[in-house]
Amino acid sequence: MTRFSDDDLGEPEGGGYDAEDWGRLVPFTSAVATLDDVQEKRAVFALGDTTGARLLEMDLPQPVIWWEEDGEQAAVVVQAEVHTNAEGEIMEVLGLILPDGGGAVALLEDVDLVDDTDPTWRDLVERAIDDTEGEA
Repeated sequence: MTRFSDDDLGEPEGGGYDAEDWGRLVPFTSAVATLDDVQEKRAVFALGDTTGARLLEMDLPQPVIWWEEDGEQAAVVVQAEVHTNAEGEIMEVLGLILPDGGGAVALLEDVDLVDDTDPTWRDLVERAIDDTEGEA
């Protein structure tokens, strides 16, 4: 799932990132993603049952703290789109890459935008890496 810039010297083991090399993640900003983009690992998500899809203007990649069911997680936004669902609600949808290289989808309202010097984000990245290494 993780994409890095062409000038990298190889992906970190397991395809993830740490607090120092997250900036090598390649954002998907060329258009609203399609299923082909997801299958080719250029994008994290593609929504097919919405209308009015367009890109969400934000600088990418962007470190965030994602507030999900299990608590807070460090992530990096690599894709950002605006969609209108069947009920007419506007959704600001983000494609996230987690420190272990996995992908996730979140709403903008469920994340805090931070920079890579944020001590909480850095700690969450390190804890995620330590947890992954402990599972190996």
